[in-house]
Amino acid sequence: MESSFTPSRRRWAILALLFFSTVLNYVDRQTLSILANHIQIDLNMSVVDYARIVQVFLLTYTIAYVAAGWITDWLGTRRGLALFVGWWSMANMLTGLVQNVVQLGVARGALGLGEAGNYTAGPKAVGEHFPPAERGFAVGVYTAGAMVGATIAPPLIAWLALSYSWRAAFVITGAAGLVWIAVWMLVYRDAPAAAAAGAKPARYPWSKVLRDRSVWGLAATRLVADPVWYFYLFWLPKYMADQYGFGLVQVAQLAWMVYLAADFGSIGGGVLSGLLIKRGIANQRSRLIVMTCAAALGPLGMLIATGVSAPVMIALAAVVAFAHMMFQVNLTSAAVDRYPGHAVATVFGVIAAGSGLGGMLSTQVVGDLVSTTGYKPLFIMMGCLHPIACALAWWGLSGGRPQHHAETTTPAATTVS
Repeated sequence: MESSFTPSRRRWAILALLFFSTVLNYVDRQTLSILANHIQIDLNMSVVDYARIVQVFLLTYTIAYVAAGWITDWLGTRRGLALFVGWWSMANMLTGLVQNVVQLGVARGALGLGEAGNYTAGPKAVGEHFPPAERGFAVGVYTAGAMVGATIAPPLIAWLALSYSWRAAFVITGAAGLVWIAVWMLVYRDAPAAAAAGAKPARYPWSKVLRDRSVWGLAATRLVADPVWYFYLFWLPKYMADQYGFGLVQVAQLAWMVYLAADFGSIGGGVLSGLLIKRGIANQRSRLIVMTCAAALGPLGMLIATGVSAPVMIALAAVVAFAHMMFQVNLTSAAVDRYPGHAVATVFGVIAAGSGLGGMLSTQVVGDLVSTTGYKPLFIMMGCLHPIACALAWWGLSGGRPQHHAETTTPAATTVS
């Protein structure tokens, strides 16, 4: 069955579907953190067990990034993303059937294997269908899906768990992904230039990826910066319960504000760098300027360690979430700008693996500190990370043109449908 979208409308339909896949991605991963206290009681799970399960997710998520990027470039965006969404949706549904901590760890590990693919297919689709001045906005829109997912997850998951059970919450949210796949397969088509070429793109060797200073600089940037987001994503609801005595309903009523602020950072960060590009500032420099502004806001989260009131804590956490998504959207856009369309998923898989590795390593530290010294040292530590990551980004992107720079202006990378 053919869809009725014209080429000019199709790219916005594709962007809408990328947005919704990211919403589902974050609802599915956030479900565990929201229901952690209930699951702890039911499965006799300790805080350390919870930290290890989060770490298992991040381990498989990190490993999957490299393979997911290669698979996306090999299968193409359409089939690749359908495969990934199907995999993680089934894994999320299976989480509702677990009977012990080990089974829970296996299910969340399987979730990580699928979820990474959303973030290799997304940049590839944007690179194929949007020009440089619009890429930041496009990346911001689908990345905002993460924040929308995180925003709606607390009330949605709480309602499902209270109305049915925590197990039903996993099954119902996972099943939504299967509906998404049907719509995606109907709407998505390859970029016009790629279809017209009728041939496979030039081979992009791993040796070229691994020799590129920018790849490692951006991977290191994500390794340092993304633990901040994982901390606020996986541990903030639990911190609200532990520190302020909030129940599930109170967490649901307040946590969404933090993730809504991240939505504004995601879209606003993309729009801002796009405006700088339209004013004649080079793509990469525009991205770096916005990332620097965002990094200046990150340290404000350290004030939470002073024992502020709950409303002030929510406000400070919202500022950090806003800043982080400004930072991340422009880092992703910089990678899409820099690499050819037929290889951007492979390259971005390596870069994004830094995110999973940083989150995996930091989660162990977070779990140990929460069990011993508490949360205060963590807010101080997290407040230091964005400035360090920003310095790494400047180093990685200012090292001269990559060997394949001339390829970044090929139709595969800049086609607008």
